[in-house]
Amino acid sequence: MSNFWHWTVIIVVALHIVAYCWLLFATAKKKTDKLADNTTGHVWDDDITELDNPMPRWWLWLFVGTIIFSVIYLILYPGMGNYKGTKEWTQLGEFQAAYQEVVEAREETYAAFINKPVDEIIKDDTAMLLGQRIYANNCAQCHASDAKGGYGYPNLTDNDWKWGGEFETIIQSITNGRTGIMTPWAGPLGEEGVQQVAAYVRSLSGIEHDAALAEAGAPKFQMFCTACHGPEGKGNQMLGAPNLTDDNWLYGSHEIIETALYEGLQGHMPPQNEVLDEHRIKLVAAYVYSLSRK
Repeated sequence: MSNFWHWTVIIVVALHIVAYCWLLFATAKKKTDKLADNTTGHVWDDDITELDNPMPRWWLWLFVGTIIFSVIYLILYPGMGNYKGTKEWTQLGEFQAAYQEVVEAREETYAAFINKPVDEIIKDDTAMLLGQRIYANNCAQCHASDAKGGYGYPNLTDNDWKWGGEFETIIQSITNGRTGIMTPWAGPLGEEGVQQVAAYVRSLSGIEHDAALAEAGAPKFQMFCTACHGPEGKGNQMLGAPNLTDDNWLYGSHEIIETALYEGLQGHMPPQNEVLDEHRIKLVAAYVYSLSRK
């Protein structure tokens, strides 16, 4: 607040207090021009008169009390421009104190599970409820509220894990994030080669395919694809390379195969260690771990 507004606020507040004091004094003093019958002299409808009684003492003392209270309040708390008050109270400080209480209570609750093995955590209803809420706040935007994923986002309720479904691996995925990259192969393979390899990949999972194209694509698959997907096409969890022999397709269906070979694919899960501490990461990891074991 600038000095102009600082002094403007002080002057306005001070004038208000002075005005209230004057009003109290003016209404409380005895009037010398009062009529003998204690009326103001105003008459309506011939017989209705206005009395001139003083204000009740209790009301006047209540008014005095409010003025005293306001002065004390303005000394203790901010209200006079940039003056912080003797208690130096602020809304931000009040919020931070309340927030710290919440954090301490939350950490105390979470700490009860940090040293428990995962098999015990997934049997604890409180832990699973906490894990589900953490998941809803931080994971459901991509993996959906039912954790069944969507186009480009893995289903967390089955046993098909790109990077591995062990509890510690899930913790690593949540903590550090994951980046899966499939490079485009249109250049090395050419249009015909892409069609041949796509047919061979279809054959691996038993999808309808052109047998001649698949036969021609087999050696090309061994040359270009086995480094990530393995010689049998069953994937590599160390690299996040998916299994091509099942019917689980991260990007919708087998119709994406040609597009993936032409253009490549890239998936990224951001690390969550910047928004979640180790306690919450363990709880949400346990919750995710439990989903594929129901």
